[in-house]
Amino acid sequence: MTAETESSNVSDSNQEAEPAQLLANETSRNLPVKKKTSCCTGLKVFLAALSFSYLSKTLSGTIMKSSITQIERRFGLTSSTVGFIDGSFEMGNLLVIAFVSYFGAKLHRPKVIAVGCFTMAVGSFLTAMPHFFMGYYKYETSHTDSSANLTSSINPCSLPQDVNETFLQVSRSGCEKEPSSYMWIYILLGNMLRGIGETPITPLGISYLDDFAKEENVPVYVASLHTIGMLGPMFGFLLGSLCARLYVDIGFVDLGSITITPQDSRWVGAWWLGFLIGGVISLLAAIPFCFLPKSLKKTKVNNDQTSYGLLENIGSTQKKLTAAKTKPRKWSVILKDFYTSLKKVLSNRMYFIFMCCSLLQINSFIGFLTYKPKYMEQQYGQSTAKSNFLIGLTSLPPIGLGIFLGGLLMKKYKMGIIGATKFAFSMSFVAYLLTLLHFFVGCENHVVAGMTVSYQGKPIPYHENDIFSECNSDCKCSSNVWDPVCGDNGITYVSACLAGCTASVGQGKNTVFHNCSCIEASSSWTGNNSATLGQCPKSEDCSMKFIYYTVIQVISGFCYALGGTPAYMIMFRCVQPELKSLAVGLYTLIMRMLAGIPAPVYFGALIDKTCLKWGSTSCGHQGACRLYDSNAYRYVYLGLSAVLRGPSYLIAVLFYILTKKHFQNKDCRPIENGGREDAPVNKEDNCKIKERLPGSTDAENESCI
Repeated sequence: MTAETESSNVSDSNQEAEPAQLLANETSRNLPVKKKTSCCTGLKVFLAALSFSYLSKTLSGTIMKSSITQIERRFGLTSSTVGFIDGSFEMGNLLVIAFVSYFGAKLHRPKVIAVGCFTMAVGSFLTAMPHFFMGYYKYETSHTDSSANLTSSINPCSLPQDVNETFLQVSRSGCEKEPSSYMWIYILLGNMLRGIGETPITPLGISYLDDFAKEENVPVYVASLHTIGMLGPMFGFLLGSLCARLYVDIGFVDLGSITITPQDSRWVGAWWLGFLIGGVISLLAAIPFCFLPKSLKKTKVNNDQTSYGLLENIGSTQKKLTAAKTKPRKWSVILKDFYTSLKKVLSNRMYFIFMCCSLLQINSFIGFLTYKPKYMEQQYGQSTAKSNFLIGLTSLPPIGLGIFLGGLLMKKYKMGIIGATKFAFSMSFVAYLLTLLHFFVGCENHVVAGMTVSYQGKPIPYHENDIFSECNSDCKCSSNVWDPVCGDNGITYVSACLAGCTASVGQGKNTVFHNCSCIEASSSWTGNNSATLGQCPKSEDCSMKFIYYTVIQVISGFCYALGGTPAYMIMFRCVQPELKSLAVGLYTLIMRMLAGIPAPVYFGALIDKTCLKWGSTSCGHQGACRLYDSNAYRYVYLGLSAVLRGPSYLIAVLFYILTKKHFQNKDCRPIENGGREDAPVNKEDNCKIKERLPGSTDAENESCI
């Protein structure tokens, strides 16, 4: 009897001790233990895979930016329309980004990113598809294809009018059957699909790193990601440069019969080739994420965080023990939780002010970057291929270096949120002052008879331009055709006919026109009266100004990027830890909705206002712009960018005042730093403990954000 009683008491004590034993075991498992881990597993593999996905998404995005001018010319679009196509990427993001950022964090994040990369690949392939279903590119010209193969003299001035009319009628008769005029919709849809696929990479990837990496290493990881991501734009612009040098229908037409060169405003490169390459790279980026786990364990825990980590782990273990008794959460509860979290983020004053400042900055940046290649073409007379090449080679490497150095400086000098704020906005303001110098290194307009100068070579106002003159009054010339020739007097004429030329020799690109009456009528010219195909090049002085422009761009880009990583981490740290993923996703949502979509459209619409000569399609409709007013383009393009960025620095001052006032609060001074206001932004652990430990009031929780 006694033995049975003792046995029963032992059994009861064992049952009572079981939960305590489980808690002890769970606690011991979570103590800092040195483990040997393979270099090819866990966080390192995820960081490598995420870096490659950053490379693929920025590469694909840059291919679109570098192909904007080519798409505009190929489909005969205005700058505002092609800006709308470019903004469709952001539209795709808007469809899913809020839910991906919130619900994606509760799913298998690596696999969600894998699906995103695969979707990006499909979008890139869809964007390139129109090329394979359209006819050959037909650029506007003042002579028929048959005349290009003749070596005998042709008189552009005396071509019968009925021949031109017949040619136009034949061209217009096939307009209703020609599907190419609406093929740009597939580019819009493909770009939108690519935007949907890109959505989970940043919010889920960064939050995954922040959850499982040491907090002091997160700024370096983020800086590394953005630095590697900058290789994508660099390679993208270089690839865009290569594609722009290749004729759009290369392999299908006789290049010897093409009378235009890459410097011509009618030239269209092989824009579709870059999207095929970008699609393949995105497809490869999806593969590693399919084999990564849903969660990882931190390799080390800081001593000052151990007690808090144990409390948190004990709480999670208690939840596991009672998991069988809990019911699955309903969608109504989840949506209510989402609304509550969203309200907390938007009611955070620091986060809201930072977002307003960033909104103006990113509007300026997106509009500036979208039309930068076109600005270099129109302002400095560079070809699309050379513009893309120089952007990829000179502008982007300093930006990547600046982003990486910004992360290293943040870690080395242990910048707090106040120090990071001062550093980020100071560097941005220095870059802003440098970009204002671009106003002083612009070139004058192209010298085009009847458009920017008179036929005597004197400048004329925009509203007084007239492409007809007494010197070409005897010729039967079309006013819609843009087929420029460069006279020996340095003046460009809209066509050989409008130059009054009556004879020509050679064929293709080597055609030379002679006996041009308008060149002879030039008041200051006494030389030959001949002209060659293409626009006249810009002056030597303009070439020198282009060098100054490039130097300013390199220095200002480096300064701006130097504060990029601290600025990004400020946004990351001014919200509660459990709301980081939602805060990053919401930030991206607002930037895309109010900057990514409208900026290319209104920048393009204002740029369209500076057009002097519109091209015409084979159907007689308005095509892409062939000639811009360089001075007006410069003031609109640079001025709009400067006007947007200027007020953002006033908001930045307000953000700094609020940040300094808030983080000097005694409640939020990190213990290990003695309460100094410049405490590292990644070691505000007693605030985090106060937020998460039970018993803290709502007011105390709010004081930490």
